Amino acid sequence: MYVLYTFPFSQHARRVITLLEAEGLPWTARHVAMDKGEHLSDAYLAINPNHQVPTLVEGDLKIHESTAILRFLCNRHALENWYPSAPTVRAEVDQWTDWCQSRMAQAVIDIVFNSVFAPPNLRDEDAIARGKSRMAELAPMIEKRLADRAWIAGTATPTIADLAIASNIAQLGLAGWRPATGRLKDWYARMCAIEAFTNALPEMEGA
Repeated sequence: MYVLYTFPFSQHARRVITLLEAEGLPWTARHVAMDKGEHLSDAYLAINPNHQVPTLVEGDLKIHESTAILRFLCNRHALENWYPSAPTVRAEVDQWTDWCQSRMAQAVIDIVFNSVFAPPNLRDEDAIARGKSRMAELAPMIEKRLADRAWIAGTATPTIADLAIASNIAQLGLAGWRPATGRLKDWYARMCAIEAFTNALPEMEGA
């Protein structure tokens, strides 16, 4: 059985939970109280020296990065629907999954951390503005990508690329940003129709 070290407000952890639940893979959660600094404890650093979540553990195997975990699970359990093996299709999935991590993730962190989680006296307004400026560039790219396809990689069903991007869109919802119109809104509604995805979302008063 897999053990997943997780925290409810980590979009990176939730994308892994969605895949585990959607595919009925056996797993158990280990809550890491990041709000209390548990991710910086010696015990957790021995599991993940990056002091982040998620971490997937099975026996001696420890995988730290969410997208690496997604790919590992898909490869190990032959989840072709989430991570197709055809080279050209997989390249599309990899491209957009990596795009999410390298282009989108920091913008989301800048906005959400400083708008929601940082104490008022420590909020970085410049980071919020920077994140919003970046999202103003990135959101239209997703909109354009969806012009002739239901899912990011042009597949018949969602892939881990959709899962990664949608988890970031959901995170932005904590700061009050949601796609209001167009193909991006329709695509996100399709993601929210996946029970495992919506069940993984955190409950937050006022969100």
